[in-house]
Amino acid sequence: MPSGSLPEQTLTQALTPASFRHPQATREALLSGVVVAYAFRRGKRRTIGFSVGPEGLAVSAPKWVPLTEVDKSVQEKSGWILKKLQESRDRHHRLQAAQLEWKDGALIAFLGGHITLVLDPGHHFSSAGAQLLASADGAGPPTLRLGLPHSASREQIRDATQAWLMRQAQQLFKQRLDHFAPQLGVQWRRLSLSSAGTRWGSASADGSIRLNWRLIHFREPVIDYVVVHELSHLRVMDHSPRFWDTVRTIVPDYAELRGQLKDEPIPRW
Repeated sequence: MPSGSLPEQTLTQALTPASFRHPQATREALLSGVVVAYAFRRGKRRTIGFSVGPEGLAVSAPKWVPLTEVDKSVQEKSGWILKKLQESRDRHHRLQAAQLEWKDGALIAFLGGHITLVLDPGHHFSSAGAQLLASADGAGPPTLRLGLPHSASREQIRDATQAWLMRQAQQLFKQRLDHFAPQLGVQWRRLSLSSAGTRWGSASADGSIRLNWRLIHFREPVIDYVVVHELSHLRVMDHSPRFWDTVRTIVPDYAELRGQLKDEPIPRW
């Protein structure tokens, strides 16, 4: 390569510059043509540490490490840093796209697909407040018809939809618990639904199972993994290798399904 010329990737980045900036950034680095402004702090630690979160890159270092050594470490970790920053940015964009609009015609994630909300004030439903119907042409997503007036508020539409989704979750979770419990040789005694922000489920030694109703947004194999995970705790109440071996006997691809819970954003309520 002639002296002073830029590699093709860097030239492309120069034409469409990219950057990542932490809101508390105090230092900058140029990594493969990408400007990374990161939060830097000194701390009581033995090595230089890196963490990438929703806000960006944070670097911490012992008090005795010179800044030149910090800069060198940042460059050496550039591949990992850029990969994690891009993954974090992509996830943020997916979360933004998952923001729900509570209105007639809105799409809602349901069992790995989508359903369309339709306000139907003149319909008398046999079930409480809502009914799921196939689309008129059979090609589009099913419609969840809500017995609400067209003047219904955002909160009314949200609450009616949530109530229906929670009923579906309760029914499906019970079915899957009954299906997998005999395979694991355990007995569950009580199911409750949670709305936890980050926890998908929990199990108690007395056979009580708690599952996040928002799992209803995911594909059934993902739901099955969480159900098996919690039932397995009725045999092994920790996350030891024996626990994961127990999960694997029922869900061999649990690691992939577990990853989907982390990577696929759920709708923002």
